[in-house]
Amino acid sequence: MSPINLSKWARLKSPWVLHFNSGACNACDIEVVALLTPRYDVERFGILLKGTPRHADILIATGPVTRQAALRLKRIYELMPEPKFVMAVGACASSGAPFKKCYNVLGGIDKVIPVDVYVPGCPPKPEAIIYGVTKLFEKIKGGS
Repeated sequence: MSPINLSKWARLKSPWVLHFNSGACNACDIEVVALLTPRYDVERFGILLKGTPRHADILIATGPVTRQAALRLKRIYELMPEPKFVMAVGACASSGAPFKKCYNVLGGIDKVIPVDVYVPGCPPKPEAIIYGVTKLFEKIKGGS
């Protein structure tokens, strides 16, 4: 197995995620944390929540991007090793939702960093987030 294929295989078998809240109401955060409970148990897929961007493969971002959080989000994204992937979880992270016209909100996550997968909902159910992760796996397998 070539080093590139080995790296892709490892990323598919054990993706490490970092969760970042850029100003959400915490409803999406609760759903992301619910993934780690025994009911949904995403660790069976090898998904581990990490506390540092240097060890993460996937950035799960929730909430609209506020002016205060924009630079932090960009910095965290830049600290992640290549290849890196981003999931925008919830309506706020996708578009800014009800906060779209607020003076301190720039919009969705894609206004600051590139997004690979969008998971809609307010808040999205844990099953929808798992589905988003499987779509991201398909993207990783495809190599795009």
